Amino acid sequence: MLRLLKYLKPYWWQVLLLFAAIGLQVFTNLQLPAQMADIINGGITGENIDYIWQIGLRMLLFIVLGAGCSILSTFLSARIGAYFSRDLRADIFQKVLSFNATDLKNFSTASLINRTTNDVNQVQQTIMMMLSLMLIAPISCVISLVMAIQTAPDMSWIMAVGVVAIVTLITVVMVLVIPKFKIFQKVIDKITLLTRENLTGLKVIRAFNNEGIEKKKFESANAELTNLIIFTEKIMKLTNPLINVIFNGLTLLCTYIGISLLTQNFDYLGDMSAFTQYVTQLMISFLMLSMLFVMLPRANVSAERINEVLKTKPKIVWKDVTSGIPEKIASVEFKDVDFSYPGAKEKVLDKISFKAHAGKTTAFIGSTGSGKSTLINLVPRFYEPTSGEIVVNGIELRKYEKDDLMRRIGLVPQRGVLFSGTVASNIKFGAPNATDQQMKEAARIAQATNFIEKLPGKYNAHIAQGGSNVSGGQKQRLSIARAICKNPDIFIFDDSFSALDMKTDAKLRKALMPVVKDMVVLVVAQRISTIKEADQIIVLDAGKIVGKGRHYELLRTCKVYRGIVKSQLSDKEYAHELEEANA
Repeated sequence: MLRLLKYLKPYWWQVLLLFAAIGLQVFTNLQLPAQMADIINGGITGENIDYIWQIGLRMLLFIVLGAGCSILSTFLSARIGAYFSRDLRADIFQKVLSFNATDLKNFSTASLINRTTNDVNQVQQTIMMMLSLMLIAPISCVISLVMAIQTAPDMSWIMAVGVVAIVTLITVVMVLVIPKFKIFQKVIDKITLLTRENLTGLKVIRAFNNEGIEKKKFESANAELTNLIIFTEKIMKLTNPLINVIFNGLTLLCTYIGISLLTQNFDYLGDMSAFTQYVTQLMISFLMLSMLFVMLPRANVSAERINEVLKTKPKIVWKDVTSGIPEKIASVEFKDVDFSYPGAKEKVLDKISFKAHAGKTTAFIGSTGSGKSTLINLVPRFYEPTSGEIVVNGIELRKYEKDDLMRRIGLVPQRGVLFSGTVASNIKFGAPNATDQQMKEAARIAQATNFIEKLPGKYNAHIAQGGSNVSGGQKQRLSIARAICKNPDIFIFDDSFSALDMKTDAKLRKALMPVVKDMVVLVVAQRISTIKEADQIIVLDAGKIVGKGRHYELLRTCKVYRGIVKSQLSDKEYAHELEEANA
């Protein structure tokens, strides 16, 4: 929790002003009992109306001043808390953006969402309470105690009774509630995770008729959270009437003792009244401190979860400035690259070496799990090679500054990802300064113009979150248009034509050829037709290169490639291809 207090540093002068307002508020509030005692002792008992008016106006001044300080402190507390949470959320979000795929595996998406929202809110509320109470409560306690003893020393033992009762009550509450707070956030993470899984996987759940199973899983987590809330609420709600009993009991005790003393000296009436108010202030201050101690453990759990994100060091470290000057002619070269996932014993890629040149298409093909997607994900440094080097435009990847590398790469992922906005904003996502003409040209090359022109609003048509209001093929074409609009040095297509029909696939590849004449093109594909004309085809099997060459050359020399081709063609077509290869 203390680590997060650094986010208050930019607002130190507002914190000081808040403390000054709170201090003045405490001073004015604690003057009122003494002034009331003066009215009773010097005005009412002495029947001095002028004195009553004089003290009454002074009390009114204290009330107005205290109210003004209260308004100011409330405003400053809310303002500081809002800025605190804003800056904290921004840092968490920025930190998450710096994570690579390996870093993200340490946190679930649901957990990261809760840490950015619910946990930050919990810490914010506690910080706001701390700013108010860590000054007002101790000062009120000390001054109330001193003033009460000075006012009526014969009754001071009553305060000890009250303090013991309040402390005992809050201690019991903390013992019962704090252990529940420690598992509260984990249960919320579980509910968020189940909700997210069910929303994103709704079609699969319905297809397998598993609504009942998912409902039971959610009901189980929901019941666990409900039981936690009911338990804590019962304890907290029971605390309020018990506190009232303590307060009312103390007031009754003060009145009883005070009346017995009044029989000896009637002038004790004002002191008794002031003492009763000071005891009440003391009890309220102790109560506020106790409630703060109840909130702190829960906020501390949230703070620890936040700090887990903030202190996570990304495993991939980027240079501040690119070391060296990249070559103007684009190229990608793998030099004996190995890769294993963290904790895995087996290699996903083993001794991968090849070079992809500008104006040439390098395609990767192989069975499922052969390492194709993993290989091309190493180029934008989504993962770090276990050993070996990857050189882009003459410079090894580890020597690049992040933005310098990313602006050179246009990636079309295996699963098309669109963002809420418009068609135009999605195509211009990687090139926000692109002209409308460049955007439309990118859409034309990606064979997206026809369906875009039919949308309401055309390029201003709304795209829902995740592109849920467009088809899989439309989503892929928009993703391809986005990469084209960026005009990178290197195109990476990770099985990006799988949702396109053969005719559209052929048209797109033909329209793309003039665009990529000076660029490196890396293509992962399952269909032979997509990569048949590639300048270099790399065949992967169990993470190793088992074939490298053009289509007909591989048909003659690579058994694995022949098996892939045979599985996709009819016997007649396959025989024709072999004949062409041996011609």
